Amino acid sequence: MTDIQFDKAMKEMQNGEKGALKEIYSDYAGYIYSCIYNVVNNRENAEDLTGDFFLKLWDISDNYKPGSGHRAWMARIARNMSIDFLRRRKKETLTDTMEDAADYEEGHGTTIYDIDTKSPVEDEVIADISMKEALMKLSSEEREVIHMKIIGDLTFREISEIMKLSMGTVTWKYQSAIKKLRGCGYE
Repeated sequence: MTDIQFDKAMKEMQNGEKGALKEIYSDYAGYIYSCIYNVVNNRENAEDLTGDFFLKLWDISDNYKPGSGHRAWMARIARNMSIDFLRRRKKETLTDTMEDAADYEEGHGTTIYDIDTKSPVEDEVIADISMKEALMKLSSEEREVIHMKIIGDLTFREISEIMKLSMGTVTWKYQSAIKKLRGCGYE
């Protein structure tokens, strides 16, 4: 979908035409899912957030400014939704952990400091490195840059606007990530 086609579809959505949302969904559901999955790294959460994204797109269609680079605009919204989701989940997890620890202390006479908080994932040693595992060796920002550049086909300028980083930083993160992937045997 070109910028002009997207602008037209958004205008139709502003007029209440649900068919326009269907059209955008059919063209961009996979792209939005991959943007979200790249941040949350969980299939079910990415699917839920993708649905939420398109509901939000309907709600905020009046805020869209034509000619503003729709792919970067959508990627920014998807990224922000994903980050908000992770923040909420982290807060909920911390609260649950603290409550569980307090319950455990009451029942077992131990303190929260006696609980092993180490993740089993941290202890895993992986012999065969797949592309996904190689990507996981990158920082979350490096993965985002790689994803937006290669999958999203965004320019470094668009990526810098989405991530609110300087273009030099984005370029450096991209080159650093590529170097790390090459070190894992990927070209």
